[in-house]
Amino acid sequence: MAVGIFDSGLGGLTVLNAAQKRLPDVDFLYFADSEHAPYGVRDAENIYDLTRRAVNDLWNRGCDLVILACNTASAAALRRMQEEGVPEGKRVLGVFVPLIEALTERQWGDNSPPREVAVKHVALFATPATVSSRAFQRELAFRAIGVDVEAQACGGVVDAIEDGDMILAEALVRSHVDALRRKMPEPQAAILGCTHYPLMAETFQKALGSDVQVYSQGDLVAESLADYLQRHPKMQGNGDGGFLTTGKPAFVSDRATQFLRRQITFEAA
Repeated sequence: MAVGIFDSGLGGLTVLNAAQKRLPDVDFLYFADSEHAPYGVRDAENIYDLTRRAVNDLWNRGCDLVILACNTASAAALRRMQEEGVPEGKRVLGVFVPLIEALTERQWGDNSPPREVAVKHVALFATPATVSSRAFQRELAFRAIGVDVEAQACGGVVDAIEDGDMILAEALVRSHVDALRRKMPEPQAAILGCTHYPLMAETFQKALGSDVQVYSQGDLVAESLADYLQRHPKMQGNGDGGFLTTGKPAFVSDRATQFLRRQITFEAA
């Protein structure tokens, strides 16, 4: 079957879009749990239950490899899913590691001890649940030392994007950047720790200033996925891709078409 990509809503389309450009011969099955979006305001147990249910659905549909293109799910559910056991022949991967590898200038799969890196002051913009999990800081500590991370919970941004209210989303981004700068006046780099946020990348960059390097996940995850599939070609599988949602297919299709500026048609999961 296709490679599965899961997100709580539409943010993971930024990862899907980059993956399709990088891997045009790979079929992808995208699953949006729109009925329960956003995940970022839910507690860890609820996020885990919803994520597990969706990933099981994709596995049952024949997707041997599932990408959690949702930072909140990656933060709150991935480690527990892996610890509790993944069915034989199946894999589930998150989106944090490729981002951290790029930030720390490590090669894909470099498991050497943590070391000093050039970037010392990092701003992390993420959902409240991702921020409270401290998963980004934990994964970063495996790869780098001496990095100061200041996290800003960006409440309301995902809701505004999902509702198609980009004016509100832009205003909220500027407000959250101002709040971050009060805590860390001069960040060297900024992490857009939610797959919805690349849709607002220009707004983040403008608010932060041109001297701050902004990292978003689409291209980084796509490159990491290409490397993984090269090393594990059997995980690519074959079969029809498509789009599934737990929400209202017509509404979700309309929003997705606006985001990617190409026709996207969701079916009921």
